[in-house]
Amino acid sequence: MLENALIMVAIIFIVNVLYVSIMTVRMILTLKGRTYIAAFVSVFEMVMYVVGLMLVLDNLNQFQNVIAYAVGFATGLIIGSKIEEKLALGYITVNVVSANPDLNFTQRLREKGYGVTSWSSYGMDGDRLSVQILTPRKYELRLYETIHEIDPKAFIISYEPKRIHGGFWVKQVRKGKLMRKENNNNKEQKQNESQEKEQS
Repeated sequence: MLENALIMVAIIFIVNVLYVSIMTVRMILTLKGRTYIAAFVSVFEMVMYVVGLMLVLDNLNQFQNVIAYAVGFATGLIIGSKIEEKLALGYITVNVVSANPDLNFTQRLREKGYGVTSWSSYGMDGDRLSVQILTPRKYELRLYETIHEIDPKAFIISYEPKRIHGGFWVKQVRKGKLMRKENNNNKEQKQNESQEKEQS
């Protein structure tokens, strides 16, 4: 009897974790404009929802089932958000303000394959260099590292644009040229480092 009760709790928990994880991913896909993929995912979401709810409603006299359902829901939210982080869908726009306008921000970022727009600005303490960069979210952390290497004191603001249209670098990013260019730069850097070691 106890074994059957534990099995039921485990099933309800797992079903609800799957349901909420899928629901979270479906919501993100919808917000990112991936309507058809979101619709496909919603089929599995509804199957999990109906199965989980049916199991709980058929066993309402067992309080542990309700607890399993609630805990499964919370766990599913955590797992769903982790999945979203791994998928890293969409793009981000990063605005950078450097207190050192003499730094060659634009060229160094373009060498790594990023599309960059820069302009001179003026802050409370003098001239500034303002830079705007668009990148896929999966390269976000790598971009922050690059900015930090160029100017550790740079002021950074990032946000997700709703619509993107036009621009040569948007096409490059969508075709995956950014990653290929960055990989080529990394290979060249490693080759140069190995040559320097051999010469020394």
